[in-house]
Amino acid sequence: MSDMSRPLLSDVVRRQLRARHYSPRTESAYLGWIRRYVRFHGRRHPRELGAAGLSEFLSWLATDGKVAASTQNQALQALVFLYREVLGIELPQLDSVVRARRPRRVPVVLSRDEVLRVYAQVGGAAQLVVGLLYGCGLRLSEALDLRVKDLDFERRQVLVRGGKGDKDRVTMLPERMVGPLRRHLEGVRGWFEAEGAGAAPGVALPIGVRLAHPQAGASWGWQFLFPARSICRDPHDGAWVRWHVHPRSIQRQVQAAALRAGLAKPVGPHTFRHCFATHLLEAGCDIRTVQQLLGHADVSTTMIYTHVRTGGGRATRSPMDAPEDSGDAGGPRRSGRDPFAS
Repeated sequence: MSDMSRPLLSDVVRRQLRARHYSPRTESAYLGWIRRYVRFHGRRHPRELGAAGLSEFLSWLATDGKVAASTQNQALQALVFLYREVLGIELPQLDSVVRARRPRRVPVVLSRDEVLRVYAQVGGAAQLVVGLLYGCGLRLSEALDLRVKDLDFERRQVLVRGGKGDKDRVTMLPERMVGPLRRHLEGVRGWFEAEGAGAAPGVALPIGVRLAHPQAGASWGWQFLFPARSICRDPHDGAWVRWHVHPRSIQRQVQAAALRAGLAKPVGPHTFRHCFATHLLEAGCDIRTVQQLLGHADVSTTMIYTHVRTGGGRATRSPMDAPEDSGDAGGPRRSGRDPFAS
């Protein structure tokens, strides 16, 4: 086969990813890492590099690139997919790779009052998104991926399809969100019927659904809960489709709302998922239940919230807050004004 007729490596990778139903976000990330890997090695073909070239690149990311451990791991997963699934090359253990440090970071958590203050400052559909993040424990991508059919008002449940790790799960639907969501759906239904009358393009669909039910994009149940105003090209076949609102739009609105609420803490959409977990634990909810609601594969991931709940740091009294008359062990009781009192 001549060089002119040989398909580009990126096209082969893209086909393999889509054959396995990887999400568009994963596809974009994997292709980005593969391009970066090839450029790092002077545009040599990955077949010529093997495990040694992969170890060199991953070590460079940790030492010179100063990337986080999660970023290095994503690069590793992308390149392992390239070698194993695309090139058919099994790699040995990469023992020589310099691993990026994985520091334990305590998440930013707001009090319930702070959550309500920020929530009150967010307007329109973005307020409903924030309500789902805090009330259901969703990731931002999971909230924006919701379809009309994923809301079960009778059972007060939300069905999360294809969450992180392509896993489905069921989480609670807060009673306080039922009314606002019903009113929002009435508006979306009116817009949907007007779109249908004008023969507008349908919504983007998962690959498997599009192949089995190509007309589903024009059905009510498959409409996004938060549809975008404009249409765009489907990354898979180039057809015009409607997507959901862009995550960056919600991020900007949440950050602006936090400033208007007078909060000094860094607040983003994911902060409300942290608050969901922490406030449930503070209310006495079992950690295994919280793990299932969040969709964590391992309970150790959920354990981070035990370090930020109210009972954690406040269970032990600071020596500055010790009773005035405690004195030293075996010593006399102290009297007089507390010098720490304001």
